[in-house]
Amino acid sequence: MPEHAEPPRSSGSQRVSTELVAVIVSLAGDGPVVLTSPDGARLPSGPLRSDHRSLQTGLRAWVEQQTALRLGYVEQLYTFADPDRTGGTDTTISVSYLGLTRATSSASASAWRGFYEFFPWEDHRLGVPAGNAAIAERLTQWAASEASASARRQREVRCAVSFGLGGRPWRPELTLQRYELLHEAGLIPESVTPSREQVPGMAMELDHRRILATGIARLRAKIQYRPVVFELMPDQFTLGNLQSVVEALAGQALHKQNFRRLITQQELVEETGKTDQATGGRPAKLYAFRREILDERSAAGTKLPVTRMR
Repeated sequence: MPEHAEPPRSSGSQRVSTELVAVIVSLAGDGPVVLTSPDGARLPSGPLRSDHRSLQTGLRAWVEQQTALRLGYVEQLYTFADPDRTGGTDTTISVSYLGLTRATSSASASAWRGFYEFFPWEDHRLGVPAGNAAIAERLTQWAASEASASARRQREVRCAVSFGLGGRPWRPELTLQRYELLHEAGLIPESVTPSREQVPGMAMELDHRRILATGIARLRAKIQYRPVVFELMPDQFTLGNLQSVVEALAGQALHKQNFRRLITQQELVEETGKTDQATGGRPAKLYAFRREILDERSAAGTKLPVTRMR
């Protein structure tokens, strides 16, 4: 992954540097994947240099240099500047970006890894993951360990809202809140004081898993009001393909008829006149995204229908 240049400026004895970090999302098989270092420990990143015309230009340059991948859709995520986020005495400010691409074969010297390798508790497409019961138990114990009654109650509410406990609904877009809760409770290796009992999930160096959680949360929220999902779709697709992609990104199952009604009502797609013969049954109609909808309606979106009851 990146070589780290000398920081551009200093304040007293503390050095301050700026790093660009990319959360690059694509699709592989039946799930969303993110581009990482070969060992999965870091996201593509590199220092901001004086020859970069802008932050985004610098990010695209680092990604192309490290992965041979030219990014399409890119948007800025968040700037991470916590003094202790890198574990050293110097300060590294990380400006993160979310990028979407259809390419998964040209990223040399890198690896595509599934979202749910890092966050197995997030994939609810087949119901609540088996490991979530143990997570809930450990969070309950952590909340009960707080001596103050009011603070204990605050912890209990945070756990219930974030993980859908006590009859509360599971909210896919709270990915970052769930990660930060597990971090605070000491249940992941990146925690300041990790406990002996850890929850499943691949760890990352520094706070790259936190940055990844931020990117997933942004994407899950965004697909509810903007049609960014089509940046990941082929030029032609069936409505079943489209639903599977939205479900994979959201980590939850969707009601088939509600989903199709919502897509057609918003006029986001149009029939191509062709069919897919490889569906294993009756040929399915092929559709294409109506890109002119972005000019016709600035608030077009692909809201997620109600989760299918099991």
